[in-house]
Amino acid sequence: MTMKVRIVFMVLLLIGAFYFTFFYTEEKQAADGSSLEMLNETPAEVASAHTVTVILERVYLDGEVSEEIVQETIWSMEDFWAAYEDWQLMDMTEEQIVFQKKMDDISPLLKTNGYFGISDKGVLSIFNGRPGQAEIIQSFFQIDVGKLESKRHDDLVKGIPIKSKQEYEEVLEQYKPYSVPK
Repeated sequence: MTMKVRIVFMVLLLIGAFYFTFFYTEEKQAADGSSLEMLNETPAEVASAHTVTVILERVYLDGEVSEEIVQETIWSMEDFWAAYEDWQLMDMTEEQIVFQKKMDDISPLLKTNGYFGISDKGVLSIFNGRPGQAEIIQSFFQIDVGKLESKRHDDLVKGIPIKSKQEYEEVLEQYKPYSVPK
């Protein structure tokens, strides 16, 4: 090599070092790194990503079912199934997967606005609001109103708020002895 070629080569190296030292930011490095990773992926790996609609159904003790809809991109089936290992698969198509989980609790609706009460026909029921003013969410059993103490009857007419699973179970147990045998 001649002396001129060596000098040009050294100047180019110095300019490159100067550029990388002062102007090449971490964002550019990250962008270049991700584009290099994309180049290293095979077309089969890129094509294997699949987006599906995942429906998560939560079934509560009071019979209420809540539904959450999520869009998931599946990169690895193993990772996808691991993410939902606590859920039971109910239905699956190419575009949609339905999972269900039985919750050991009462529904959020019941905690915020649920009341035990007695229907017009004497059935212990849960109302979405105070009895007599709201719709029945769930019915349990017929109550023998003749055996029922007046205070308990008044409580049911006014409505007994439900704030926790424990209260829910306690009220059912309290009124079970007053049920009419089938």
